[in-house]
Amino acid sequence: MFNLFKKTSEADKLQKKYEKLMKEWHALSTTNRGESDKKYAEAQEVQDQIVALQDK
Repeated sequence: MFNLFKKTSEADKLQKKYEKLMKEWHALSTTNRGESDKKYAEAQEVQDQIVALQDK
């Protein structure tokens, strides 16, 4: 209940986005290799942003 008022950090938002992209990548990996590679590249960019935030 107390998490209702807790603000999510930028790193948490990026982590959720990363997880979503990885799920999409996995689903596409069996049907469409080109789109799968694009999703993986997007996920890696988000991962780089997460690492950059943690380094600060």
